[in-house]
Amino acid sequence: MITVAATVRNEAGIHCRPSAAIIKEASGYPGQITVRTRGGMCDLKSIMGLLGLELGRGQKLKITVEGPREKSFAAKLKKLFETRFDFPPREPGKTASDLIAAARRGASKSRA
Repeated sequence: MITVAATVRNEAGIHCRPSAAIIKEASGYPGQITVRTRGGMCDLKSIMGLLGLELGRGQKLKITVEGPREKSFAAKLKKLFETRFDFPPREPGKTASDLIAAARRGASKSRA
């Protein structure tokens, strides 16, 4: 069994999309994974459990992994929790407004 500490880095916290990415990774692991915060704990194979922790930016958590390749898998999960997710991914220097404008231009071209 190994426990690693992580800090949520995503601006909007661990909401639905980051949770889905984390759970997708965790669901394929044959061992046990638990996440603990000051507010509670959950089995990391439960998206509702993870969402229920309401992990905001800057919140600290502990990830406990028990099973094969514990150390490497715990490191992978730590990296996911500390990822600054961006949906959809943006090019450097682009803002959400730039993406919306580009999407509108693309939609108007397809109607023509």
